[in-house]
Amino acid sequence: MTIDILSFGEPLFELSQIPNHNAEVSYLQGYGGDTSNFAVSASRQGVKVAMLAHLGNDVFGDKFIELWEREGVNTEFVCRNSNAHTGLYFITHDDNGHHFTFYRKGSAASLVTPKQIPEHAIAQAKLLHSSAITHAISEQSSDSLFHAIELAKTNNTLVSFDTNLRLKLWDLPRARAIIHETIKHVDFCLPSLDEAQLLTGLTDANKIADYYLALGAKTVVLKMGKDGAMLATENERFIANGHKVATVDATGAGDCFSGAFLSQVVKGTDMKDALIYANCAAALTTTGYGAVAPIPRYEDVIKFKQEVIA
Repeated sequence: MTIDILSFGEPLFELSQIPNHNAEVSYLQGYGGDTSNFAVSASRQGVKVAMLAHLGNDVFGDKFIELWEREGVNTEFVCRNSNAHTGLYFITHDDNGHHFTFYRKGSAASLVTPKQIPEHAIAQAKLLHSSAITHAISEQSSDSLFHAIELAKTNNTLVSFDTNLRLKLWDLPRARAIIHETIKHVDFCLPSLDEAQLLTGLTDANKIADYYLALGAKTVVLKMGKDGAMLATENERFIANGHKVATVDATGAGDCFSGAFLSQVVKGTDMKDALIYANCAAALTTTGYGAVAPIPRYEDVIKFKQEVIA
């Protein structure tokens, strides 16, 4: 079996409060976790994607299996742990806005060990993708990601890494040290501009790209929100402009972008064209609510791309 992309990380089940004026509180079920959102995005763009993830042997884990199978994401490398829970989070609302409450400590995903990383799965994949959140949830998860990257290099599998920075999970100095050590070993580094500014202390997009290329990343894709995205390699630099859309929710837009970009790369698309494509996909996903439901499919992205790029 050939896998285009193997996505390694932490799924999080979402329970979002439905605002109402009644005494009873109701929650809408949903799906989160950056590497899961990424996997759905890449799969909807028409490539073969598999998840490498640990779930609890609980109803929330069952829901993720159902989601991935529905989305055509291979679950062969998903492990179920009967002694730990699937991570979840609540979104609640009050007069001060919306708030996130996470229940991820001791989750199945946080308990993964390097010995549980299947080399045969990585060897089958064209590209291994993960993120800084996989590092942040526990030391053993971090060790597991470093081991997975080593296995990828041994098996000539490309590596992509999203710097998703969550300072509620770890402090900035530790995050900076581990993220930047990881970037030394990746083929594709995908930071967001605001996060990269915190991590590097730099403000200029070109200088940030230079910094990460100097660390060792082969390609830097800097996500700049409404201003688009920058592609930087040793030999070229290219900016794809953002698109004005009726944005209602930007949740998961960065994950959608990364999945769309890398899906096109593994298809063999020129990276400049892949960047333009990913910008279109990310713009579209902000026109709906939630991290997963509004992620567009390949046909929708192509149609939008034709409309905005005459």
